[in-house]
Amino acid sequence: MEKHVISIVDCDHESVDIERDVLKDTALGEVAWLKCKTEDEIIAQCAEAEGLILQYAPMTRRVLERLPRCRVIARYGVGVDTIDLAAASERRVVICNVPDYGTNEVSDHALALMLTLTRKVALASACVKRGQWDYTLAKPVHRHQCQTIGIIGIGRIGSALARKTHGLGMRVIACDPYVRQADLPDYVALTDLDDLLRRSDVVSVHCPLTDETRHLLDEAKLSLMKPTACLINTARGHIVDEAALDRCLCGKKLSGAAMDVLAVEPGPATHPLFRHENFYCTPHMAWHSEEAARELKRKAAEEVRRVLRGEAPSYQVNKF
Repeated sequence: MEKHVISIVDCDHESVDIERDVLKDTALGEVAWLKCKTEDEIIAQCAEAEGLILQYAPMTRRVLERLPRCRVIARYGVGVDTIDLAAASERRVVICNVPDYGTNEVSDHALALMLTLTRKVALASACVKRGQWDYTLAKPVHRHQCQTIGIIGIGRIGSALARKTHGLGMRVIACDPYVRQADLPDYVALTDLDDLLRRSDVVSVHCPLTDETRHLLDEAKLSLMKPTACLINTARGHIVDEAALDRCLCGKKLSGAAMDVLAVEPGPATHPLFRHENFYCTPHMAWHSEEAARELKRKAAEEVRRVLRGEAPSYQVNKF
Protein backbone atom coordinates (compact mmCIF):
# COMPACT_ATOMS: atom_id res chain seq x y z
CA MET A 1 0.00 0.00 0.00
CA GLU A 2 1.32 3.43 -0.98
CA LYS A 3 2.39 5.65 1.92
CA HIS A 4 1.91 9.41 2.11
CA VAL A 5 3.37 12.35 4.05
CA ILE A 6 0.67 13.55 6.47
CA SER A 7 0.96 16.33 9.04
CA ILE A 8 -1.24 17.86 11.70
CA VAL A 9 -0.62 21.57 11.14
CA ASP A 10 -1.91 22.71 14.52
CA CYS A 11 -4.29 21.69 17.28
CA ASP A 12 -4.72 22.41 20.97
CA HIS A 13 -5.59 18.82 21.87
CA GLU A 14 -3.84 16.81 24.57
CA SER A 15 -2.72 14.14 22.11
CA VAL A 16 -3.10 13.03 18.50
CA ASP A 17 -3.11 9.31 19.23
CA ILE A 18 -6.51 8.81 17.60
CA GLU A 19 -5.40 10.44 14.34
CA ARG A 20 -2.15 8.51 14.26
CA ASP A 21 -3.99 5.25 14.82
CA VAL A 22 -6.44 5.95 11.98
CA LEU A 23 -3.60 6.92 9.62
CA LYS A 24 -0.99 4.33 10.61
CA ASP A 25 -1.47 2.32 7.40
CA THR A 26 -1.57 5.42 5.19
CA ALA A 27 1.12 7.70 6.60
CA LEU A 28 4.77 7.55 5.62
CA GLY A 29 6.31 7.31 9.09
CA GLU A 30 4.61 8.93 12.08
CA VAL A 31 2.12 11.69 11.46
CA ALA A 32 3.90 14.90 12.42
CA TRP A 33 2.23 17.04 15.09
CA LEU A 34 3.25 20.63 14.32
CA LYS A 35 2.50 23.90 16.06
CA CYS A 36 2.18 26.20 13.06
CA LYS A 37 0.48 29.53 13.65
CA THR A 38 1.63 31.73 10.77
CA GLU A 39 1.61 31.38 7.00
CA ASP A 40 5.40 31.25 6.92
CA GLU A 41 5.52 28.44 9.47
CA ILE A 42 3.05 26.38 7.45
CA ILE A 43 4.99 26.93 4.23
CA ALA A 44 8.31 26.02 5.87
CA GLN A 45 7.10 22.91 7.68
CA CYS A 46 4.42 21.44 5.38
CA ALA A 47 5.95 21.74 1.90
CA GLU A 48 6.23 17.97 1.48
CA ALA A 49 2.85 17.06 2.93
CA GLU A 50 0.17 15.42 0.81
CA GLY A 51 -2.44 15.42 3.56
CA LEU A 52 -3.00 18.02 6.28
CA ILE A 53 -5.24 18.29 9.32
CA LEU A 54 -5.61 21.67 10.98
CA GLN A 55 -7.55 23.59 13.59
CA TYR A 56 -6.80 27.34 13.47
CA ALA A 57 -3.90 27.70 11.03
CA PRO A 58 -4.56 30.10 8.11
CA MET A 59 -4.75 28.26 4.80
CA THR A 60 -4.59 31.26 2.48
CA ARG A 61 -3.98 31.42 -1.27
CA ARG A 62 -0.33 32.27 -0.58
CA VAL A 63 0.06 29.17 1.58
CA LEU A 64 -1.74 26.85 -0.82
CA GLU A 65 0.40 28.02 -3.75
CA ARG A 66 3.49 26.96 -1.79
CA LEU A 67 2.28 23.48 -0.89
CA PRO A 68 2.79 21.76 -4.26
CA ARG A 69 2.15 18.20 -3.05
CA CYS A 70 -0.94 18.85 -0.94
CA ARG A 71 -4.01 16.86 -2.04
CA VAL A 72 -6.34 17.09 0.94
CA ILE A 73 -6.90 19.30 3.97
CA ALA A 74 -9.28 18.34 6.77
CA ARG A 75 -10.30 20.86 9.38
CA TYR A 76 -11.19 19.97 12.95
CA GLY A 77 -14.69 21.44 13.11
CA VAL A 78 -17.56 22.69 10.98
CA GLY A 79 -16.47 26.15 9.82
CA VAL A 80 -13.88 26.53 7.06
CA ASP A 81 -13.59 30.33 7.05
CA THR A 82 -9.81 30.05 7.69
CA ILE A 83 -9.34 28.29 4.33
CA ASP A 84 -9.37 29.95 0.89
CA LEU A 85 -11.78 27.55 -0.81
CA ALA A 86 -11.45 29.16 -4.24
CA ALA A 87 -7.67 28.84 -4.19
CA ALA A 88 -7.94 25.24 -2.99
CA SER A 89 -10.36 24.35 -5.77
CA GLU A 90 -8.11 25.93 -8.41
CA ARG A 91 -5.30 23.66 -7.20
CA ARG A 92 -7.66 20.66 -6.91
CA VAL A 93 -7.01 20.34 -3.19
CA VAL A 94 -9.92 18.62 -1.46
CA ILE A 95 -11.14 20.54 1.61
CA CYS A 96 -13.10 18.59 4.21
CA ASN A 97 -14.71 19.49 7.49
CA VAL A 98 -16.52 17.46 10.16
CA PRO A 99 -20.03 18.89 10.13
CA ASP A 100 -21.82 16.42 12.37
CA TYR A 101 -19.57 15.67 15.34
CA GLY A 102 -21.03 18.22 17.76
CA THR A 103 -24.61 18.68 16.63
CA ASN A 104 -26.13 17.68 19.94
CA GLU A 105 -23.46 19.37 22.01
CA VAL A 106 -23.84 22.78 20.33
CA SER A 107 -27.63 22.67 20.31
CA ASP A 108 -27.60 21.59 23.98
CA HIS A 109 -25.26 24.46 24.80
CA ALA A 110 -27.43 26.97 22.97
CA LEU A 111 -30.39 25.64 24.94
CA ALA A 112 -28.43 25.96 28.19
CA LEU A 113 -27.52 29.57 27.40
CA MET A 114 -31.13 30.29 26.53
CA LEU A 115 -32.39 28.84 29.81
CA THR A 116 -29.75 30.79 31.71
CA LEU A 117 -31.29 33.95 30.29
CA THR A 118 -34.98 33.08 30.17
CA ARG A 119 -35.12 31.42 33.60
CA LYS A 120 -32.65 33.98 35.05
CA VAL A 121 -30.61 31.14 36.52
CA ALA A 122 -27.23 32.87 36.82
CA LEU A 123 -28.78 36.16 37.92
CA ALA A 124 -30.83 34.54 40.68
CA SER A 125 -27.85 32.49 41.87
CA ALA A 126 -25.69 35.63 42.06
CA CYS A 127 -28.38 37.34 44.14
CA VAL A 128 -28.59 34.42 46.55
CA LYS A 129 -24.82 34.41 46.98
CA ARG A 130 -25.02 38.09 47.87
CA GLY A 131 -27.53 37.25 50.58
CA GLN A 132 -30.59 38.29 48.56
CA TRP A 133 -33.04 35.40 48.82
CA ASP A 134 -35.73 37.11 46.77
CA TYR A 135 -37.16 35.69 43.55
CA THR A 136 -38.64 39.04 42.57
CA LEU A 137 -35.13 40.29 41.78
CA ALA A 138 -35.20 37.94 38.76
CA LYS A 139 -38.52 39.18 37.40
CA PRO A 140 -39.86 39.08 34.79
CA VAL A 141 -39.70 35.38 33.92
CA HIS A 142 -42.07 34.10 31.23
CA ARG A 143 -43.50 30.69 30.38
CA HIS A 144 -41.67 29.08 27.48
CA GLN A 145 -44.94 27.86 26.00
CA CYS A 146 -45.83 31.53 25.47
CA GLN A 147 -42.58 32.39 23.72
CA THR A 148 -41.18 32.26 20.20
CA ILE A 149 -37.65 31.27 19.31
CA GLY A 150 -36.14 32.49 16.05
CA ILE A 151 -33.33 30.35 14.64
CA ILE A 152 -30.96 31.91 12.11
CA GLY A 153 -29.65 29.01 10.05
CA ILE A 154 -31.69 25.82 10.19
CA GLY A 155 -29.04 23.26 9.27
CA ARG A 156 -28.00 20.33 11.46
CA ILE A 157 -27.50 22.33 14.67
CA GLY A 158 -30.35 24.76 14.13
CA SER A 159 -32.70 21.87 13.41
CA ALA A 160 -31.59 20.07 16.57
CA LEU A 161 -32.28 23.21 18.63
CA ALA A 162 -35.65 23.60 16.92
CA ARG A 163 -36.59 20.08 17.97
CA LYS A 164 -35.51 20.66 21.56
CA THR A 165 -37.22 24.02 22.00
CA HIS A 166 -40.37 22.69 20.35
CA GLY A 167 -40.25 20.04 23.06
CA LEU A 168 -40.46 22.87 25.60
CA GLY A 169 -43.60 24.10 23.86
CA MET A 170 -42.02 27.13 22.19
CA ARG A 171 -43.15 28.40 18.81
CA VAL A 172 -40.27 27.96 16.35
CA ILE A 173 -39.56 30.23 13.39
CA ALA A 174 -36.44 30.17 11.25
CA CYS A 175 -34.56 32.15 8.62
CA ASP A 176 -32.41 30.35 6.07
CA PRO A 177 -32.24 31.30 2.37
CA TYR A 178 -30.92 27.84 1.46
CA VAL A 179 -33.77 25.79 2.95
CA ARG A 180 -37.30 25.19 1.68
CA GLN A 181 -40.35 25.06 3.94
CA ALA A 182 -41.21 21.66 2.48
CA ASP A 183 -37.95 20.25 3.85
CA LEU A 184 -38.69 21.28 7.44
CA PRO A 185 -40.88 19.66 10.10
CA ASP A 186 -44.33 21.19 10.42
CA TYR A 187 -43.47 22.85 13.75
CA VAL A 188 -40.86 25.13 12.09
CA ALA A 189 -42.11 28.11 10.08
CA LEU A 190 -39.72 29.80 7.64
CA THR A 191 -39.69 33.58 7.46
CA ASP A 192 -37.30 36.39 6.53
CA LEU A 193 -34.69 37.80 8.89
CA ASP A 194 -36.44 41.06 9.69
CA ASP A 195 -39.70 39.32 10.55
CA LEU A 196 -37.85 36.78 12.68
CA LEU A 197 -36.09 39.51 14.65
CA ARG A 198 -39.32 41.42 15.26
CA ARG A 199 -41.33 38.40 16.42
CA SER A 200 -38.84 36.37 18.46
CA ASP A 201 -38.44 36.33 22.23
CA VAL A 202 -35.19 34.41 21.77
CA VAL A 203 -32.91 34.66 18.71
CA SER A 204 -30.28 31.94 18.30
CA VAL A 205 -27.56 32.14 15.64
CA HIS A 206 -26.55 28.96 13.78
CA CYS A 207 -25.40 30.11 10.34
CA PRO A 208 -21.82 29.84 9.00
CA LEU A 209 -19.52 32.84 8.81
CA THR A 210 -19.33 34.06 5.20
CA ASP A 211 -19.00 37.42 3.48
CA GLU A 212 -22.80 37.45 3.46
CA THR A 213 -23.19 36.81 7.20
CA ARG A 214 -20.31 38.90 8.59
CA HIS A 215 -21.96 41.45 10.91
CA LEU A 216 -25.33 40.08 9.81
CA LEU A 217 -26.67 41.29 13.14
CA ASP A 218 -25.59 44.90 13.07
CA GLU A 219 -27.16 47.84 14.88
CA ALA A 220 -30.00 48.16 12.36
CA LYS A 221 -30.94 44.50 12.67
CA LEU A 222 -30.53 44.34 16.45
CA SER A 223 -32.80 47.37 16.76
CA LEU A 224 -35.63 45.30 15.27
CA MET A 225 -35.63 42.95 18.27
CA LYS A 226 -38.01 43.35 21.17
CA PRO A 227 -36.47 45.01 24.25
CA THR A 228 -37.66 41.94 26.17
CA ALA A 229 -35.87 39.52 23.80
CA CYS A 230 -32.49 37.86 24.23
CA LEU A 231 -29.76 36.86 21.79
CA ILE A 232 -27.76 33.61 21.68
CA ASN A 233 -24.69 33.02 19.49
CA THR A 234 -22.90 29.67 19.36
CA ALA A 235 -21.86 30.00 15.69
CA ARG A 236 -19.11 32.54 14.91
CA GLY A 237 -18.29 35.78 16.71
CA HIS A 238 -18.10 37.99 13.62
CA ILE A 239 -21.76 37.33 12.76
CA VAL A 240 -22.78 39.70 15.56
CA ASP A 241 -21.53 43.29 15.61
CA GLU A 242 -20.25 43.33 19.18
CA ALA A 243 -20.03 47.12 19.43
CA ALA A 244 -23.66 47.38 18.34
CA LEU A 245 -24.66 44.71 20.85
CA ASP A 246 -22.84 46.61 23.59
CA ARG A 247 -24.82 49.73 22.75
CA CYS A 248 -28.07 47.76 22.78
CA LEU A 249 -27.34 46.35 26.23
CA CYS A 250 -26.29 49.77 27.53
CA GLY A 251 -29.54 51.24 26.26
CA LYS A 252 -31.62 48.34 27.67
CA LYS A 253 -32.81 47.53 24.16
CA LEU A 254 -32.40 43.80 24.82
CA SER A 255 -33.16 41.63 27.84
CA GLY A 256 -29.77 39.95 27.59
CA ALA A 257 -27.30 38.05 25.45
CA ALA A 258 -25.20 34.92 25.77
CA MET A 259 -22.36 33.83 23.51
CA ASP A 260 -19.92 30.98 23.17
CA VAL A 261 -17.94 32.81 20.49
CA LEU A 262 -16.35 36.24 20.10
CA ALA A 263 -14.85 38.10 17.17
CA VAL A 264 -11.42 37.90 18.85
CA GLU A 265 -10.69 34.87 20.99
CA PRO A 266 -9.79 34.59 23.76
CA GLY A 267 -11.84 37.56 24.85
CA PRO A 268 -9.81 40.01 26.95
CA ALA A 269 -10.95 40.68 30.50
CA THR A 270 -11.54 44.29 29.44
CA HIS A 271 -14.03 43.35 26.72
CA PRO A 272 -16.90 45.90 26.85
CA LEU A 273 -19.56 43.20 26.80
CA PHE A 274 -18.21 41.62 29.98
CA ARG A 275 -19.34 44.55 32.11
CA HIS A 276 -23.01 43.74 31.58
CA GLU A 277 -24.75 41.69 34.24
CA ASN A 278 -27.12 40.30 31.62
CA PHE A 279 -24.35 39.14 29.26
CA TYR A 280 -22.91 35.64 29.59
CA CYS A 281 -19.97 34.14 27.75
CA THR A 282 -18.43 30.67 27.60
CA PRO A 283 -14.98 29.97 26.06
CA HIS A 284 -15.92 28.45 22.67
CA MET A 285 -16.83 25.17 24.33
CA ALA A 286 -20.28 24.49 22.89
CA TRP A 287 -18.87 21.79 20.64
CA HIS A 288 -17.21 19.91 23.44
CA SER A 289 -17.98 16.64 25.09
CA GLU A 290 -15.47 13.85 25.59
CA GLU A 291 -17.36 11.81 23.02
CA ALA A 292 -17.55 14.64 20.46
CA ALA A 293 -13.83 15.36 20.81
CA ARG A 294 -12.95 11.75 20.00
CA GLU A 295 -15.40 11.67 17.07
CA LEU A 296 -13.96 14.90 15.66
CA LYS A 297 -10.41 13.62 15.68
CA ARG A 298 -11.33 10.26 14.17
CA LYS A 299 -13.46 11.70 11.38
CA ALA A 300 -10.91 14.35 10.36
CA ALA A 301 -8.24 11.69 10.03
CA GLU A 302 -10.59 9.36 8.16
CA GLU A 303 -11.26 12.06 5.56
CA VAL A 304 -7.54 12.43 4.85
CA ARG A 305 -7.16 8.66 4.64
CA ARG A 306 -10.05 8.33 2.18
CA VAL A 307 -8.74 10.95 -0.23
CA LEU A 308 -5.14 9.70 -0.21
CA ARG A 309 -6.41 6.18 -0.90
CA GLY A 310 -8.38 7.42 -3.89
CA GLU A 311 -11.74 7.08 -2.17
CA ALA A 312 -14.53 9.66 -2.11
CA PRO A 313 -14.54 11.83 1.02
CA SER A 314 -17.69 12.00 3.14
CA TYR A 315 -17.56 15.74 3.86
CA GLN A 316 -15.94 17.58 0.94
CA VAL A 317 -16.69 21.29 1.18
CA ASN A 318 -15.31 22.64 -2.10
CA LYS A 319 -16.17 21.56 -5.61
CA PHE A 320 -13.97 21.27 -8.70
